[in-house]
Amino acid sequence: MSSAFPASPGRDLAALPKAHLHLHFTGSMRPSTLRQLAEERGIRLPRSLTDDVALQVEPTRRGWFRFQRQYDAARAVVDSESAMRRIVHEAALDDAAEGSGRLELQVDPTSYAPFVGGLTPALEIVVDQATRSEAETGVSIGLIVAASRTRHPLDARTLARLAARHAGRVIGFGLSNDERRGVTAEYGPAFTIARRAGLLSVPHGGELLGPTHVEDVVEHLAPTRLGHGVRAADDPELLDRIVEAGIGLEVCPASNASLGVVADPADIPLRQLVDAGAQIALGADDPLLFGSRLVDQYETARAIGFSDAELAGLAASSIRISAADETTKHRLLAGVEDWLSGPVQHPPTAGRGRTPAP
Repeated sequence: MSSAFPASPGRDLAALPKAHLHLHFTGSMRPSTLRQLAEERGIRLPRSLTDDVALQVEPTRRGWFRFQRQYDAARAVVDSESAMRRIVHEAALDDAAEGSGRLELQVDPTSYAPFVGGLTPALEIVVDQATRSEAETGVSIGLIVAASRTRHPLDARTLARLAARHAGRVIGFGLSNDERRGVTAEYGPAFTIARRAGLLSVPHGGELLGPTHVEDVVEHLAPTRLGHGVRAADDPELLDRIVEAGIGLEVCPASNASLGVVADPADIPLRQLVDAGAQIALGADDPLLFGSRLVDQYETARAIGFSDAELAGLAASSIRISAADETTKHRLLAGVEDWLSGPVQHPPTAGRGRTPAP
């Protein structure tokens, strides 16, 4: 997988400690894993998914429908406990290679439940493997159970209760998929269930739709963090309210460009968000489909003018708004300071921050 920008002189971004707070379970899959699982099952993948970079296409071909079709095709190969465990573990390994000391992986167990005996076993598999992978990789792992806007709000309540029963390893409850689907307020009761169990509220908002939708999500779902949230920049007063409320923003430049939210990753209003005082965590979203991993998002920020000190600030922000324990946060933040005091590379190490070979 390649960055949207060539590597620029500066400190090695793969060595910068950071937290990865916006990564989806299926979308974290390595392209090589997808192809192997599909071959073993006799599943024919769309041609776009046989390439290492799936959505590096002309802007006129970008869009949600294409993305959803590819996501569904990828999800079809995940039909066993072993496949689920492999995805979690490889996500942890890949994050470790990119300097991520904290991963908060988002999963909707609904799609995998039919293959492993139900919703509860599906989530328990992910919970158990997250515990194992944390021990083996050193990456602190939390899980976010996400409901889908394409399903009934009552399904979201079922998932919220399931997430609440696994509070601890599960640290948050989310709402994903096409923002144009569903009525936001109808998902409010599910988020109330989750918050009462001590879970973070981390719904998507402000991606495909603008500030009015962001306001709707803030009002009805009381987010701790917003998945994406970049459209808040379209309304400075709204952005100020988000900053004052301490709501973090999980900003994903590559995915926003691939889905047509902006024309190019460099057009993400990252500077405007940071200057307004927003707490930011850069995320890769679905690297399988967008061809761009976590370090690539930092390369994008560097390419649009962020200094190493500012990149360190973004990494520190991601750590602070994570649900990691205080010991982990302290260790990672100390690592950020060490990185910033270290030598500058000219040029940076080539090939770091890419998906490792299987």
